[in-house]
Amino acid sequence: MIAVPFDFSFDDWRDHARQLLSRGIAPDEVDWTESRQDRSLFSMEETLPPPAPTPHHNVPASFLTLARHAWAHRDPRRPGVLYRMLWRLTRGGEKHLMSIPTDPDFHTVAGWRKSVARDIHKMHAFVRFRLVGTDDATGREQFVAWFEPSSQCLRLAVPFFVNRFAGMDWSILTPDECAHWDGKNLQFTPGLSKDSVPPEDGLDDLWRTYYRSIFNPARLKVKAMQSEMPVKYWKNLPEAPLIQGLITTSRTRMEIMLETPGRTEKPIPDNSYIQNLHTLSDIDYLDILPPPQALAELPLPELQAAARICRACPLWAKATQTVNGHGPADARIVLVGEQPGDQEDLAGTPFIGPAGKVLRAAMARAGVDEKSVYMTNAVKHFKWTPDGPRRKHVTPGREEVQHCRPWLLAEMARIQPAAVVLLGATAGLSLLNREVRITRERGLIDAPHIASRVVLTYHPSYLLRLRDGTARDRAMAEFEADLAMVAGF
Repeated sequence: MIAVPFDFSFDDWRDHARQLLSRGIAPDEVDWTESRQDRSLFSMEETLPPPAPTPHHNVPASFLTLARHAWAHRDPRRPGVLYRMLWRLTRGGEKHLMSIPTDPDFHTVAGWRKSVARDIHKMHAFVRFRLVGTDDATGREQFVAWFEPSSQCLRLAVPFFVNRFAGMDWSILTPDECAHWDGKNLQFTPGLSKDSVPPEDGLDDLWRTYYRSIFNPARLKVKAMQSEMPVKYWKNLPEAPLIQGLITTSRTRMEIMLETPGRTEKPIPDNSYIQNLHTLSDIDYLDILPPPQALAELPLPELQAAARICRACPLWAKATQTVNGHGPADARIVLVGEQPGDQEDLAGTPFIGPAGKVLRAAMARAGVDEKSVYMTNAVKHFKWTPDGPRRKHVTPGREEVQHCRPWLLAEMARIQPAAVVLLGATAGLSLLNREVRITRERGLIDAPHIASRVVLTYHPSYLLRLRDGTARDRAMAEFEADLAMVAGF
């Protein structure tokens, strides 16, 4: 009997299994033990027979994928059952084993994979990041999350977070292992205890506010909710303390909703109402926008605070948050883009994704001082559609641009820039109030009602999409020339 401890990774198990298989050691001759005292396969190589002169065995890719996911399960039988399946597939003449769902071994391993897949899904849904500080060297904010998965699924789940939060520096801590992403590299370190998790921050309050706002008592199904959000995860969710109270009061709240008459159309608020907008504690949301001149009476911080509760169009429902403009309130130059992208939607800051990097590099080459620039978008919420694990950008429609136009006009009125750069057709539609053709109208635009100098140019995301080297270089040179037109301001 060959004793092989299995306190190792899936890749190590695969190496162990390959050596056992090459020596013709049958599954019933191997004792996969958890004991660290037993000698490993490699310390016993002198007692093993030499590799058998057998032809190379092709292992189905479907088995390797199944085995890698099943390995994350905590069942101690998994190394033995997986090796038995491998033996049957390669030496047992059962090439069709993977297509027999009633086979006991395949059924067991498929069950492990299904359990791990559920755990990965829950991890994607219930990880909550906390802001813990800013890196002194890079100036980048640092986020940490704690999670206790039922399986050892971190490495299988973490690619989602790398794609979803690529622009953030974050760590996910678990008892088994920890993952760390710095915007470029992914690293893994040994697991930690929950004592390593920093205390609550403002993001926890945001999660609770968000959860309270989306909880609909009329649609409450407790069993279904507990199936999707199992109680075992509640202890690590900032919104968990709200759940029982929302369930308890759901029937009363639903009866109040049924007895409340339908809302009639609200009149446009007058200026006296707008003057009190900065007292936001009594206002849940704005579903009808006041005129731009009224919004323009608000100081910029209050204007942005009001924009965060805007519900005038449906885009807010799928977006993470309102993405307001960023820059000095007395900026001489305003850059107007289309809408926030995936990374901007998560961070709440415009132009921090790939297009933003292109823009900043071009500004530097054109001599535009970023410190004198206010960056914003025609539409303040991210419009997207699912595309696998990613969120695919969708261009805002004319109606959505019109709904968001008062916020942009109010920003312009408060800042009163000397120069404005319209990045792309959507920005042109918003401030010029007409369709524009970038290829025909690029350059200086006669629009004194906006600023003394208005420049229409490409959106930096367009430059990213260009594949042809010559066309890309020409468009980039034109883009930088357009930016240079406002550098003196």
